[in-house]
Amino acid sequence: MMTQRSIEPLTVLVIDDERPALDELAFLLDGDDRVGTVLTSDSATEGLRILRTAEVDCVFLDIQMPGLTGLELAQVLSRFRAPPPIVFVTAHEAHAVEAFDLRAADYVLKPVRADRLAEAVRRVVEDGERATGAVQDALVPVERGGVTRFLDRADITHVEAQGDYARLHVPGDSYLVRTPLSTLAEEWQPAGFVRIHRSLLVSLAHIQEIRMDAGRCTVLVGGVELAVSRRHTRELRDLLVKRAGS
Repeated sequence: MMTQRSIEPLTVLVIDDERPALDELAFLLDGDDRVGTVLTSDSATEGLRILRTAEVDCVFLDIQMPGLTGLELAQVLSRFRAPPPIVFVTAHEAHAVEAFDLRAADYVLKPVRADRLAEAVRRVVEDGERATGAVQDALVPVERGGVTRFLDRADITHVEAQGDYARLHVPGDSYLVRTPLSTLAEEWQPAGFVRIHRSLLVSLAHIQEIRMDAGRCTVLVGGVELAVSRRHTRELRDLLVKRAGS
């Protein structure tokens, strides 16, 4: 039987076929005050047996394993009535998009750093504590031809910098506002807007696809393909994975 995430100390299950990696991850998690119990398994098949009987709040899961892989186990768990959140822990960055599709809570690369693992635990805990209410969306005043209208911020797909101004894009139209992109990036971050380029801000809710091609990352937002700078690629991917796991 499985439980939903709670504010009590977490019971976590670590699954990795490599014993040194399994022991290290279990050691780091056991030292986290937010974690109460650490269960371990060296195969996805055995891990699945544990998950059918134990109350587990989160699974830290390797991807490349013999037999049943981590991705295949995640697909099985997605069909459970109340699946636990999954944090993928892997040496393979290429599986991030698949993890996003499987609604993973986080995606941590090996070798695992203690601070990065602590961040993954924080995300699991915060997602569990989060109330159902999302950030309340605001109305954004825009002017055109002497007429002021109010846009629902939830309708804005992306924002483009134009000097000291910013252009707000909504389906089929756009509006220029006298606010720098940097200001909007800071004020709108809690509402799910993220910087993907020095001149672009996108709404995570409107990202339809994320594409990787020869190391180049782009996103499809409102039917428009936008380039993601190398500097912002990993941050964007992590945010998408976190959002999918929420």
